[in-house]
Formats: sequence, structure tokens, C-alpha cells
Amino acid sequence: MAEEGNDLRGIQQVASDLGVTTRTLRFYEDKGLIEPRRVGTTRVYTRREVGRMHLILRGKRLGFSLREIHEFLDLYDADPKHVEQMRRLATRARERADELEHQKIAIEQTIVELRQIEREALERVETASHA
Repeated sequence: MAEEGNDLRGIQQVASDLGVTTRTLRFYEDKGLIEPRRVGTTRVYTRREVGRMHLILRGKRLGFSLREIHEFLDLYDADPKHVEQMRRLATRARERADELEHQKIAIEQTIVELRQIEREALERVETASHA
């Protein structure tokens, strides 16, 4: 389907292209993050909506909340030069990276502790089996 130079696609095609389910697309529509057009009862997606879905999926993959993603998308629409969006995105990306660094340190410490527990438990097993 093509209309006025827009690349319009149906929900099945968009879901397949993005590697998500149609339910996922409807979820983001219900949350107000995308607004597919309607042709009768059929949802059709413009290039803009597909682009927004790419941003949404990337945001989710990077650990941003739906609220944050919604804010980024609103800024994108409000600022044609995307300066404020990029400024906010840079700040939030730095904060998210810092959060992940802290989590990484905590995970590494937990792994060390678990390996120590494993060694101690196996040593006790070994000692008990020779007694």
C-alpha cells in the first residue's frame, strides 16, 4: 500500500519487520506511544510510526521506562531540531550507564561471593566423604 508518498504497512508486516508481535504494537498504541492510521478497521503504519517503534524498542532494550520513552518521543515531536531531546537523552543515557556500572559491580561482587560459597561447600563435602 502506498499513499501520498508515505510507506504504509499493515500490522502483520510491521510486527514481522520489527520482530515483535501484533499484541506488542497494540500495547504501545494503547499507551499512546504510536498512533497508526485507520483504514476502516485496519491499522496501517506510516514510516513515522515504524521509526517511533524502532526508538521505543531501543529504549526498552537500553532499560528506559515507558514514561522516559514517551518523554523522548514527545520532545522529538516538539523540537524540530531535536536539541532538547538530544540533551535530555544524553543526560538520561549517562544516568542509565552509571546505574548499570553500579549493578555490574554488585553482580561481580555477588559472583565472587557465590564462587567462595561453592568452594567452601565442596570442601565440606570432600571432608565429610573422607571421614
